[in-house]
Amino acid sequence: MAGNVNPIPEGFHTVTPHLTVSNGAAAIEFYKKAFGAEEIMRLPGPGGEGVMHAELKIGNSIIMLNDEFPNCGPKAPSSLNGTTSVLHLYVEDADASFDRAVKAGATPEMPVSDMFWGDRYGGVIDPFGHRWSVASRKEVLTPEQCGQRAQEFFAKMGGECKS
Repeated sequence: MAGNVNPIPEGFHTVTPHLTVSNGAAAIEFYKKAFGAEEIMRLPGPGGEGVMHAELKIGNSIIMLNDEFPNCGPKAPSSLNGTTSVLHLYVEDADASFDRAVKAGATPEMPVSDMFWGDRYGGVIDPFGHRWSVASRKEVLTPEQCGQRAQEFFAKMGGECKS
């Protein structure tokens, strides 16, 4: 039987985000309200407490989630005073998705606006410290057009975006 098993499980893509949070049950409910997540499965932690592992589907993508277990695994952004990543969602209506996330409890980080690369784009921070962006493609640009617009954008910013 093992030879007939698909090495990439049904519904998964090559890269699957796996989030660590400080309150898995609350995070699952938030992601349902904010991003329309569908709960696929949830395994309780030791002694039936917390979330050892959960899988959620947002649009056509699956994300995994677990509670922080400080003595044996990754830490939540709240324990690290921030995160170094952003989960990017392409959606039909960036404005509506942004508003839905904020109404569910996300903190606006960047208001939705038309961006130089052709997307309508905005960003929020969820109550668990993870950063999310929502975007809807409005224009398809060539790499040259995007590069030119980027240079114009950075010139307007006057050096604010330098690394």
